[in-house]
Amino acid sequence: MCIIFFYFNPKSTSAYRFILAANRDETYSRPAKPAAFWETNCNILSGLDMEKGREGGTWLGISKKGKCAALTNYLQPFNNNNALGRGYLVPNFLTQNVDALTYLKKISLEGHLYNGFNLLTVDFSNTKEDTVSYYGNRSNQEPRVLEPGTYGLCNSLLDTPWKKLVNGKKHFSETVQKSCALSPENLVQELMDMLNNKEFHLPATDIEEQGQDMIRPFLKEISALFIRTSVYGTRANTVILVDAKGHVTFTERCLLELDTNQWKVSSFQFELEI
Repeated sequence: MCIIFFYFNPKSTSAYRFILAANRDETYSRPAKPAAFWETNCNILSGLDMEKGREGGTWLGISKKGKCAALTNYLQPFNNNNALGRGYLVPNFLTQNVDALTYLKKISLEGHLYNGFNLLTVDFSNTKEDTVSYYGNRSNQEPRVLEPGTYGLCNSLLDTPWKKLVNGKKHFSETVQKSCALSPENLVQELMDMLNNKEFHLPATDIEEQGQDMIRPFLKEISALFIRTSVYGTRANTVILVDAKGHVTFTERCLLELDTNQWKVSSFQFELEI
């Protein structure tokens, strides 16, 4: 039940041109590496999935070369175990010399080979306007470039009005509106506080209908932004800030090992090389 909130304003000259706040939710036993610049490509920053057979995949990443991508799974009652690995959709975009919309159009041609997913791709540019593109392989729509604004994405299609998404987006929007008055550190902290909100948003009838029997035992727990069950929950919070000049602040708070009381916070700052 990953969740992403993001805002972008490519014409911003004094504030942030891109703000993203996201939770990665996963089983606690699935191995992963915390966010770091890749050993094989020092321009790319992300966490990495280390599940056997899925090594090197990721859910969220950004490149110094002006690319960013984020993935959520689409909640469905049954998954095809023989489907292609969704976790490679993000790193493939970050490493390829192709623009955001063209990449999604290519992926859409083979979207039926994957279990349900949503994919955001971002191109930052100092000479043209930044663009954010979106594709969900469980919709009937072609990949599209998004208009500047504020969006929410969980495990249904973009801006599907699940209660947790609507409430989280409201809080996110309020924080974005006052972002100019906050230091980067305080802005990150406010967004982290939002991502770690444990309030249940019930009734969660839309989630229940989409997930059916497989989701009902955990319905109450997964109605919160921050999820905690005995075997599954929020594993990482990530905040990305990109200011008008292309300065990036990337902050991740991630679970250490299997101890739900131990967390590691890492922060990275760099300039976009675009």
